[in-house]
Amino acid sequence: MKILSCGAGMQSTALALMSCENKKEIKYKEVPVYDAIVFCDLGNEPEWVYRQVNFIKNACEDAEIPFYILDTHLHQDYLNNFGKRRVVSIPFWSVDENGKKGKMMRNCTLDYKINEIIKFVKYELLGYVKYQRVKNEDLKAHEMHLGFSLEEKHRCKENNHKMFVNKFPLVEMELTRADNYKYILEKWGLDTKASACCFCPFHTNYFFEYMKDNHKEQYQSIIEFDEMLEREQPNTKIRSKLYISKSRKRIKDLSDEDFKDKEVFDYRNKKIWNGF
Repeated sequence: MKILSCGAGMQSTALALMSCENKKEIKYKEVPVYDAIVFCDLGNEPEWVYRQVNFIKNACEDAEIPFYILDTHLHQDYLNNFGKRRVVSIPFWSVDENGKKGKMMRNCTLDYKINEIIKFVKYELLGYVKYQRVKNEDLKAHEMHLGFSLEEKHRCKENNHKMFVNKFPLVEMELTRADNYKYILEKWGLDTKASACCFCPFHTNYFFEYMKDNHKEQYQSIIEFDEMLEREQPNTKIRSKLYISKSRKRIKDLSDEDFKDKEVFDYRNKKIWNGF
């Protein structure tokens, strides 16, 4: 099987839509007609991500490509369990009692996206049952396609699961984030932004200002999550203070100076914010 792990940002949206085009006529030889396109909803994505998910879903229905949404609940799991029981590590920025800065491990993508998609494919699509050994014909027989663009080439790694090999079509095609944006906008009429949880520590501070000005309810959910981190961290074994913002401040304390980190790329002599 050929599976697309779809985050519904610019890159994986481009791959999904290229696959839809290929269903009618092969235009992008590096992109297969996927056997399944799978989006994991972690529960707290920006509004535009869900808009992009719906666009992909409709395109897949027209092309008769199976599209699945898995509810994986990272946001709610953290709200319910942080400070009370084990949770997956998110790469929060940290400062220890001596003022030393650090960053937590990043396991959220693996545990709440990649592994969930692998389990879905194995048990729901391939029909395995729990504890069943992998058949010889399935060893490294299935492709997991990931939407890393050319500037993310350093992120391309092998899949550790015995059934899957990772593929990176956008890197093979030498397409950048800006190329994907251009393709989706000019071919499909969809203005896209990056995909990441609202509380993802890889956001710029500008993202939080944008959310405050344009998506007040979701901004409030970020503030509440940030306050939960501060309140519950002493109840964990983590001795460092944890922050969502790379400036290692509480979101509500970010200043106008902090917000001057907007990331953009060029498109037709315009500066386009990438969504981070």
